[in-house]
Amino acid sequence: MNHRSMAITVTSGKGGVGKSTTVASLGLGLAQLGYKVCLVDTDIGLRKLDLMLGLENRIVYDLVDVIEGVSQLRQSLVRHKEFSELALLPAAQTRYKEEVSPNQITAVVDELRKEFDYILIDSPAGIEGGFRNAIAPADRAILVVNPEIPSVRDSDRVIGLLEAANVKHIDLVVNRVQPGMVRDGDMLSVERVQSHLAINLLGVVPEDKRIIRSSNTGEPVILDAKSMAGKAFSNIARRIAGEDVPFLELEETNLIAKIKRLFSIA
Repeated sequence: MNHRSMAITVTSGKGGVGKSTTVASLGLGLAQLGYKVCLVDTDIGLRKLDLMLGLENRIVYDLVDVIEGVSQLRQSLVRHKEFSELALLPAAQTRYKEEVSPNQITAVVDELRKEFDYILIDSPAGIEGGFRNAIAPADRAILVVNPEIPSVRDSDRVIGLLEAANVKHIDLVVNRVQPGMVRDGDMLSVERVQSHLAINLLGVVPEDKRIIRSSNTGEPVILDAKSMAGKAFSNIARRIAGEDVPFLELEETNLIAKIKRLFSIA
């Protein structure tokens, strides 16, 4: 067994907070650091990670095929085109979540631990059966939250469920932060989100229009050198790997916008 191998479930209270974007970018970030990484998509019926990584045309077998013995695990892994250290175990698109049990997912992840340093598990949003499957093998969890009250409130319940399932190490990623809206009081500050949820802050990711483009092209935003969100994800990957990386100063981008506004008024 790989002595460093770690299974991390990435989860959220509700959908649409950028969880799969986070999984794809952190997977690539860790692969860029030289680690062997496997992404496991447990969102059965709503497969998405393959699209974000540009691998949708290469899928032959999926997670349910492995569990049912239709395919070997090795056959079912799809390697990234550029980063061979990164593999994806895709979700089944035509099945139901009920067909998979927590023990079966744990057995698959235990097999993956033999080859990979990090296994990132993309959990379905919400707290149904799919969520229980996704957290069963987790050594730790990353909770992706938007700085909005409904997202924070849903996340509270998720923290309770993770703790009840004995996942003690829970980190927070606050995604899609807009400093201008925070300043105007239209969005919660990162400090308020963190103090409410009372878990360790792993990263802060700014809102970034480039993410939409990256989702459409199958090129995760972490590969975009000009993207602030990409830089933030890169820093989070380094923190996961144990590096001490300072947080991005999000206000820098705001200062430039402020100067531009002054000149545009003239």
